[in-house]
Amino acid sequence: MMLSTKDFAAELQKKRKIVNETVRRLLVEQAGINDRLEQALVYTLEAGGKRLRGALVLWCCEIVADKTNPNAEVAAAAVEMVHTSSLVHDDLPAMDNDDMRRGLPTCHKAFDEAVAILAGDALVTMAFDTLASRINGPKVAVALIRELARAAGGTGMIAGQMADLEAEKSGGDRKLLESIHTDKTAKMFAAAAVMGGLCGEADSAAIENLRLYGLKVGLGFQIVDDILDVSASSSELGKTAGKDTAAGKLTYPSLLGVAESRRVAHGLVAQAQAALEAFGEKAGILRELAAALVERRS
Repeated sequence: MMLSTKDFAAELQKKRKIVNETVRRLLVEQAGINDRLEQALVYTLEAGGKRLRGALVLWCCEIVADKTNPNAEVAAAAVEMVHTSSLVHDDLPAMDNDDMRRGLPTCHKAFDEAVAILAGDALVTMAFDTLASRINGPKVAVALIRELARAAGGTGMIAGQMADLEAEKSGGDRKLLESIHTDKTAKMFAAAAVMGGLCGEADSAAIENLRLYGLKVGLGFQIVDDILDVSASSSELGKTAGKDTAAGKLTYPSLLGVAESRRVAHGLVAQAQAALEAFGEKAGILRELAAALVERRS
């Protein structure tokens, strides 16, 4: 069953509320954090955000287990901690050098660079401590830790960021660009989908279908990000528009143009939705998510 745009937005808001409440609770439970560091952590985690990756964890758990559970809520929070840490670090002067994120001054502007670096580091370690100590079942915990570490680490998100920096000004071809976007963004979406499946005790076939869905959705999401950088305003994005062009980054619009980039993104949506065939109508919300991500304006 297809949801209306309004109904989908309401469902996403419900999941965002769960993720935000879980993140807030886990942060409060952290004892002994330096006061200024804690202020920075609260600032970055409370700054808003779509919580798409966290929502994806919860929805994928529901699809395979018919309901969410405490493990999925913890896993969703951990994914958002790692994602937020990447934003804090990406905004630093040595990286993408941005002054605004989610409509607010970036962490290093609200505090300073040293605090921002440490806050980003603290978010990563807190995410893995959370998975190690709050997940019911050691096998599930280990599987979740492994999945998130691989997606976020030196062969995943960090590798993508490194390649992205190296490609500035020097250019590259579509193969390199797809590799950068897959590592930098799509693997984290795939990890979120798989982690939801693991929390719902999905079988191996279902896990791989969810992984494929996440990869396709994540790549499409990043292509739309590239498009919005050249077509949306800073107020719409909640961050500085036009920075990719100014930095000479390798992007889909710079390589293929906006129209062709949109066509590629819509093709990825179709591939993502096809990966859900085995789940039948239960995966309707994930089909809606894929479509919504390529039609977004912020």
